[in-house]
Amino acid sequence: MKFIRILNVNILPITQNRLLCELEKGVLYTPNLDHLIKLQHDREFYDIYQQAEWVVCDSKILYLSSKLLKQSLPMAIPGSSFFTAFYNYHAKNPNCKIFLLGAAEGVAKKAMENINRRVGRQIVVGAHSPSYGFEKKQNENEKIYKMINESGANVVLVGVGCPKQEKWIFTHKDKMPGVDIWMALGATIDFEAGNIKRAPKIFQILAMEWFYRFLKEPKRLFRRYFIDDIQFFYYFAKQLLGLYKDPFA
Repeated sequence: MKFIRILNVNILPITQNRLLCELEKGVLYTPNLDHLIKLQHDREFYDIYQQAEWVVCDSKILYLSSKLLKQSLPMAIPGSSFFTAFYNYHAKNPNCKIFLLGAAEGVAKKAMENINRRVGRQIVVGAHSPSYGFEKKQNENEKIYKMINESGANVVLVGVGCPKQEKWIFTHKDKMPGVDIWMALGATIDFEAGNIKRAPKIFQILAMEWFYRFLKEPKRLFRRYFIDDIQFFYYFAKQLLGLYKDPFA
């Protein structure tokens, strides 16, 4: 499948239905504007992005921006809605066993209960909310390896924020050889727990879901949306004019 390159990221031009059918093994990343800006400055993040088997568009703004390229993306696949579609797709597949890693204390277990109730079976076989800074604590990481390995999970969703979740997956995934699919999906665990509500459909249709989230958490998200992410349009304009250069090429 031919990639579509936006700035220094190769994105798969894939539909959600096709992704559900074909995703059997590998690491899934879902870039948005925040990822793309971080990828201009963080070499480690950039390097691990190049190694992911599945890089799909999370953002409606990225999807719309791609319309200005020679080849455009077929759709946006927000990670949070994709994960819901994923476990529903595998609802009757006994070989699909999911582990949730992320969110605040108790939230992952609540998400596990909600998902298993909706699906009607124990498709989520384990959940853990790690402590702050867990990625630097070898003892806690070893406990996580043990929990995941003993759970029998072959799919792990890591939701601890970007770029921590992506870096953690590539640093530690070899310790859990039974896992076939890794997903770095941000606030998805919070959504599944009912801790955070998805934006109303009208916001999603108008590519304004980011603004709905900003209204909910203005102090935390102001810098991200109105200072950092706005830089994307500058870089993308340079790409359209043939002036953009990959800082790590």
